[in-house]
Amino acid sequence: MDITFPYYINLGLVEIHPHAFFEIMGWIVGLSLMVFLRKKNDYFTIEQRSTLILAATLGAIFGAKILSWIQHANYTIDALYNDPVLLVGGKTMVGGLLGGLFSVEVAKKFLGITKSTGDVYVYPLIVSISIGRIGCFFTGLDDATYGIASDLPWAIDFGDGISRHPTQLYEILFLIILGLWIHKYSKNNLNIKSGDRFRFFMIGYLAWRLLIDGLKPADFEVLFLTPIQWACIGGLIYYHWNDFITYAKYCRKYAINHFFNRGPV
Repeated sequence: MDITFPYYINLGLVEIHPHAFFEIMGWIVGLSLMVFLRKKNDYFTIEQRSTLILAATLGAIFGAKILSWIQHANYTIDALYNDPVLLVGGKTMVGGLLGGLFSVEVAKKFLGITKSTGDVYVYPLIVSISIGRIGCFFTGLDDATYGIASDLPWAIDFGDGISRHPTQLYEILFLIILGLWIHKYSKNNLNIKSGDRFRFFMIGYLAWRLLIDGLKPADFEVLFLTPIQWACIGGLIYYHWNDFITYAKYCRKYAINHFFNRGPV
């Protein structure tokens, strides 16, 4: 079946742009699932939860915008001088996740909360992002989430005569696999702690974006990586910081024992 991109969603009396339609659907389904899961397992007061949700929302909005501006720096500079209104559009999921993470951690410090708060967001995020990526796919070239040219059998021509990797569909498949793995691991592992599910999700998604964004056209790169990929590396370092510290201490101890305190041969 031939598809003309962007593929508008026909609701009878009106046609809706696919990005707007699936983004709204993603928000509705994701928030509904989060409310359902929160009722089953919530350890916070209404005031605490409301503050955390507000912090996550604002952080996600600012993070998504700022990283998008950096990712598309040439477009951002041009819009800044010629039409600043254009800066309102555009966002990136990696920036949203990292911005939300940072703002929630700040809010938790302010509220004196030490318990992890992220597990309730894992499955809603997976579902919401997956639905949103359907909209990215049907939007085509305008969304700038497509892949580089490819001659694979499943490559898609989004309207410019070039067959490309459908990276939006790759991400949906990856998120389904990641969600199933987290569910299975959580169910079978008795030692799983609060916050581990969200940690697994973030590490998995950031690692995925670090790899898959190498299959996407880039406006510019810094040391062979895009700003989004560098943001992914920063997020992975954050989650593995204790591992890095432990390894660094081990290396220091090894060096002292084997190079500076060696006994007679």
